[in-house]
Amino acid sequence: MGAVRRAVVVTGGGSGIGRATAEAFAEAGDRVLVVGRSAAALEATAAASERIRVLVADLRDEGAPRAVVGAALSAFGRLDVLVNNAAQQRFGALGTLDRAAVAAQLETNLLAPLFLVREALDALEACGGTVVNVGSAGSLGRRAWPHNAVYGLSKAALDFLTRTWAVELAPRGIRCVGVAPGVVDTGFAVRSGMPEEGYEEFLASVAGHVPCRRVGGARDIAWWIVRLCRAEGAYANGVVQAVDGGLSVT
Repeated sequence: MGAVRRAVVVTGGGSGIGRATAEAFAEAGDRVLVVGRSAAALEATAAASERIRVLVADLRDEGAPRAVVGAALSAFGRLDVLVNNAAQQRFGALGTLDRAAVAAQLETNLLAPLFLVREALDALEACGGTVVNVGSAGSLGRRAWPHNAVYGLSKAALDFLTRTWAVELAPRGIRCVGVAPGVVDTGFAVRSGMPEEGYEEFLASVAGHVPCRRVGGARDIAWWIVRLCRAEGAYANGVVQAVDGGLSVT
């Protein structure tokens, strides 16, 4: 009898880190459900492997957690890994913040993972599952992040949930870990409002400060997410792993 193939959910799976993570899990033999708001983007992700399926959903909707978990169980009969990757980012100083934009970031970056994990608890417990929260190296430690206050606070809060859930859910056999990417060349900053003509200059500027002298790629982050979910990584719990070329320790 062959080994059981794991079932993985990746939110924000239509591009960037989410797409690379879905592809990496599929390459490892896992079955993957990618979730996002753009059907076209999700289908582009699914084109990489027959092991990847798609679900169009807005995670801010009240019924989204049940729909996501239900779709995973319907498709795969189990849920082993939940990767909370979907995020919104909007640049702006305090005096320019708009209530609706702030709410959208907090609902996507913080409330959506919270209620999705809550909905998935029984399914994860049945498999001894793992939750991976994708944060940001920019919100680690005692650093400030001007013009990114809301995004940063949502990621700092997500790290706190990672640590808390690691302790709270351990008796149920569920691990919770975090990955905190540094600047990654996925175009996310442009989609978040950065002028496209300044994007390459921004990447070059950051690379000049990173000890590794480069910005990250989506596969750099996906590698860590997949490895932290392997059986060999089972003793890692509550950790938030920075993957930023060493920038956060300079």
